[in-house]
Amino acid sequence: MRIDLHAHSNASDGTDSPAELVAAAVAAGLDVVALTDHDTVAGHDEAARAVRALPDGARLALVPGAELSCAVEGVSLHLLAYLFDPAEPEFAAERELVRTDRFRRGRAVVEHCRELGADISWEQVQRIAGDGSVGRPHIASALVEAGVVATVSDAFTADWLANGGRADVRKHETDPVRAVRLVRAAGGVPVFAHPGAVKRGRTVSDQVIADLAAAGLAALEVDHTDHDEEARRRLRGLAGDLGLLVTGSSDYHGSRKTVRLGEHTTDPEVYEALLAQATGAKPIER
Repeated sequence: MRIDLHAHSNASDGTDSPAELVAAAVAAGLDVVALTDHDTVAGHDEAARAVRALPDGARLALVPGAELSCAVEGVSLHLLAYLFDPAEPEFAAERELVRTDRFRRGRAVVEHCRELGADISWEQVQRIAGDGSVGRPHIASALVEAGVVATVSDAFTADWLANGGRADVRKHETDPVRAVRLVRAAGGVPVFAHPGAVKRGRTVSDQVIADLAAAGLAALEVDHTDHDEEARRRLRGLAGDLGLLVTGSSDYHGSRKTVRLGEHTTDPEVYEALLAQATGAKPIER
């Protein structure tokens, strides 16, 4: 089995529609794909319909999920949540709060970019985002269109959009221990996304990860394009010490990033262990 537990659609900052993501997962030879848009489940229904409409002979399991924006001690981090009940009220309210503040933050970041000499506009960013929740990758794409930077990745530096960068603006981010508890209370399974991605900015301490494990964290996403071999080795050791599972994922964003679906995958036994912990929802299978 080939299992990719971290992918985005244009419901947040990917470029594929949820249905296109399903088709791309089948074309990539995946058996399982997780749709984990930022702080939203807006793409779940379309993706589920696409799975159910797959032609005879095509097989795919869709894991509904989300990627949650969190922060602790001034450090941003992302938490993947799988198979939770999207209607559970407390968790749904927290996701809505984060999405609402993304709008305020996006406009402020665009204004900072303009003050720094970038000829971009909020209307341009909204066009790029389409129906998706505006995020920094959409602003990065506007910077590429304006010729300010060559690639989306080049925008995520201290000069522009990186955490703490010249154009950065903080948004509402959930305390990660609370986020873990919210996911568990909604019947879901929480996994720490790319915990060693130092090129994105500061990362949390091992003690924070231990606190998350004590609160109910299920796994660390270790095999990820933003982790070098040394980071993976260290994180595997830490996961072992804390009794956490280890996952691998592409963090696919369509054409917005160069990473391919299935570039990193999760072991089938780990996938089954994650499924065994979920009570809020089940994968959609064809």
